[in-house]
Amino acid sequence: MKVLNHLEEIILFITFLVMTIIAFANVVTRNVANASLSFTEEITINLFVLLTFVGTAVGVRRYAHLGFTLLFDKMNLLFKRILIVFSTLMGLFLFGILFWYGIQMVMFQMDMGQKTPALGWPQWVMSSALPIGAFLCVVRTVQVFIEEMKMIGKATVEGDEA
Repeated sequence: MKVLNHLEEIILFITFLVMTIIAFANVVTRNVANASLSFTEEITINLFVLLTFVGTAVGVRRYAHLGFTLLFDKMNLLFKRILIVFSTLMGLFLFGILFWYGIQMVMFQMDMGQKTPALGWPQWVMSSALPIGAFLCVVRTVQVFIEEMKMIGKATVEGDEA
């Protein structure tokens, strides 16, 4: 999993760096040359999608998403396990649907030979951010489920309430 951790961090870094450079270049060309790099909008939008999904996967891995744990903290171990299983299934359902339809969309774009309007690049290359990010979210959701069940198991052995 350490390789996947580094891969996610590298993707996020490069994506954010490219988006920053494009935004800076747009500001400079608009103010200095009175020109616009409007074709970069396609790149920025698709990099933002990639950044969002890979960032979501990293957030799941780091337990960084907002949560309200008052009720969870007051539950007994059985209900905690049930809630962990339920939330994992809901997350897998959401990310699984995004992955499935993302794959369908990419395959459709490949079959149709769709190109991006401004750059003329294959659209499926840009759209592949959706299934890749959703797949990473599925992997991280399963990873967090396993870690949470181990923590609940340790709490049972130690006599704590996690």
